[in-house]
Amino acid sequence: MRRDLFLAAAVVAVAERALAIPTQNWAETEPQRLSARNIVDQVDEAYDFVIVGGGLAGLVLGARLSEDSNHTVLVLEAGGNGDEYRDQIDVPGNAYYKSLWPTDLNWDFYTVPQEGANNTSCEWPRGKVLGGSSAINGLYMNRPGQIELNAWQDLIGDMDGADNWSWASFYAAMKKSETFTAPVDDVVQEAAITWEASSHGTNGPIHQSYPGYTFPYVGEWSTAVQTVGVEVTHDAYGGKNWGAYVATSAINPTNWTRSYSRSGYLDPLPPRANYDVLANAQVTRIVFNSSSPSGNLTASGVEYTRDGGATKLTVGVKKEVILAAGTVGSPTVLMHSGVGPKDVLTAAGVEVLSELPGVGQHLQDHVSVSLQWSTDNPTAGSMYADNDTVTTTAAYLSYVNSAVAYVNSSVLFGNSVSSLKSNILSQFSQFATKASSDENVVSGYKAIYDTTANDIFNGPTGLVELLIGNNVDGAIRIGAALQHPFSHGSITINSSNPLDYPVIDPRYLTHPADVQILREGIKLARRIGEAQPLASEMKEEVYPGSAVQTDEEWEEWMRGGVFTEFHPSSTCSMLPLDQGGVVDANLRVYGLANVRVADASVPPIAFSAHLMGSTYGLAEQASTLIRAYHNKKIPVIAHTSSNNSTDSSHNKAASTTTAVSASTATSSSSATATNGASSLDSRSWSFITTVAAFMVSTFVFSM
Repeated sequence: MRRDLFLAAAVVAVAERALAIPTQNWAETEPQRLSARNIVDQVDEAYDFVIVGGGLAGLVLGARLSEDSNHTVLVLEAGGNGDEYRDQIDVPGNAYYKSLWPTDLNWDFYTVPQEGANNTSCEWPRGKVLGGSSAINGLYMNRPGQIELNAWQDLIGDMDGADNWSWASFYAAMKKSETFTAPVDDVVQEAAITWEASSHGTNGPIHQSYPGYTFPYVGEWSTAVQTVGVEVTHDAYGGKNWGAYVATSAINPTNWTRSYSRSGYLDPLPPRANYDVLANAQVTRIVFNSSSPSGNLTASGVEYTRDGGATKLTVGVKKEVILAAGTVGSPTVLMHSGVGPKDVLTAAGVEVLSELPGVGQHLQDHVSVSLQWSTDNPTAGSMYADNDTVTTTAAYLSYVNSAVAYVNSSVLFGNSVSSLKSNILSQFSQFATKASSDENVVSGYKAIYDTTANDIFNGPTGLVELLIGNNVDGAIRIGAALQHPFSHGSITINSSNPLDYPVIDPRYLTHPADVQILREGIKLARRIGEAQPLASEMKEEVYPGSAVQTDEEWEEWMRGGVFTEFHPSSTCSMLPLDQGGVVDANLRVYGLANVRVADASVPPIAFSAHLMGSTYGLAEQASTLIRAYHNKKIPVIAHTSSNNSTDSSHNKAASTTTAVSASTATSSSSATATNGASSLDSRSWSFITTVAAFMVSTFVFSM
């Protein structure tokens, strides 16, 4: 009898849960690894939204847009699903000990030879896997400050949608993405960590916490930096992001694993009949209608390849294409689609469909350099190399570097700040023509340049990030990274083949102010390493060594040792069209009726922070405004469940694909499929409840 009643109740529960696509209760997600049930091998003929890129931003967009059961969503990711590397991805310490850079999860881009870096081509690792760079990076989770968000909003003026990018709006979006957990007591004491819980989110998909293991030098950092005039902040997340602190990391403290966009926004989802994710699908171009009544081009499909370009497939677009392929990928897709600077497209042999000079321009990156000391004290690297017993524990393997300091102009230059700012402003004309030959792009460069000089350089915001690490065997490093470069570069194409790598030119250290700022930053790093109590950890400075003393020697050494801090941005900048903007404040690409960009390429200025936190926030905000536009009012989902799963199946009927060879890719191919699952309407619900009631009565009367 009890068994029959239980079965009847289960049937009703299944029927109820088949109806809704519930809003996710992210904080209650089970800590064990889940499997993404929306990853498919076959796709439908068309979707309402096609998201290009299944990285950090793309999976946020996919999860949020598919919360509306009336919309169908497809994410196309060039890389694989990452399952074969999952153990490597999940362990935070493997960012050092078993790096994914040498694997096919890394795009492995390189810049062109950099004039300001002794003509060196610099490596640019970027994630090529579901989760993107959030699957392979160093896990730092911090935020830009209110001054920087205000500067962004000032740059876009009063255009429609500008309020979406105010500090208040963006702060809320960043908090929405996270679940914060305070550090364990032992780590708090040894690392001298302070925090303000109210500045963090409590129910988001991405865990933000601290490692379960630490070292004495982390706690000594805050004391040493104060001896050279750097203040310690107790809340770098509430809008004032300067000073020294121990940053949070993207770590799930329930099991000490990496928290990244796949584990947070994809794996925990219930099967959604309206949501598909296709890996190993590299987008080659957006397909446009031959004519559009509005005068703007309308995207009708997205072309992609799954076999290295031998065949091209096209999936239809009913509502929008959303580019989330990152600072490198998004402008590259636009240019291969015929949208971008006319001179670049013409030279590459790509037909110009919509001239948009700002595509790929305004590139900004954090360029960095590091000092290294030898040490006789245990380091994370030496303990791991020695196979110390503790290094096999999950808590130890969660250790990642996290002590940072964001240093402003007053600390770096003292009383010279005002005169240096005047020099910077007077130098603009010398560098304007180097930024671009297009007058609109130059106008945008001037707007960003002036804002950086007046609002950033002249204020408390950090110009340089200092960070300390001990992941090398027998060594401690202190690095300095330029946060707001005056040197701007570009990403362009030089081939009509969309599988060829783009031309990446960040133009590192081509502006003298950048050289001065980074030089003073690395000199300050040496002083911190020589300050007590941190000096007691150090034995000898081995790189560059005591021979480097004068400003000229520092600059010569820097140019031979700079590298990216992995934070490129701004190549699809949100700026007015007459300033080389690519998107407006609603993220719509100028000249295109239904294409948006939502990733790190959008902010028009670099941030004094690592970019994960802000990019999660941007993708959350993008999802909100897109849903609001198409729904007019985002519906409240009545049914929520702590386990957030459904027993309904998600099956695709066998699909047939019409493909074309790469040599005949001028005509669109199409991938067609019969969707075996669709959202339930009222008749479906009536049928389910009727069947459930019949089964209940049958069970009761058969007792």
